[in-house]
Amino acid sequence: MANTRSAIKRMRQNPKRRLRNRTYTARARTEVKKARLAIEEGDPENARNATLEAIRALDKAAEKGILHRNNAARRKSRLMKRLATLGK
Repeated sequence: MANTRSAIKRMRQNPKRRLRNRTYTARARTEVKKARLAIEEGDPENARNATLEAIRALDKAAEKGILHRNNAARRKSRLMKRLATLGK
């Protein structure tokens, strides 16, 4: 159990923050999955739209500090690389 007042307050805050952060994490994960599936299907227009949605979700999570910005950038880069192979 926490001893200091600040640690006790942190223990109260953590569950609320975890729930708030989880929504952004789950949203980003879901959108990335949709984008990957759309790319695998081979429909360029649908894949492009799904990828843009995934990028939006990743940017939002990075903006909130839930994902590190380099982590979000890496995921976006990998998605765009997959999308580019669809055009060939």
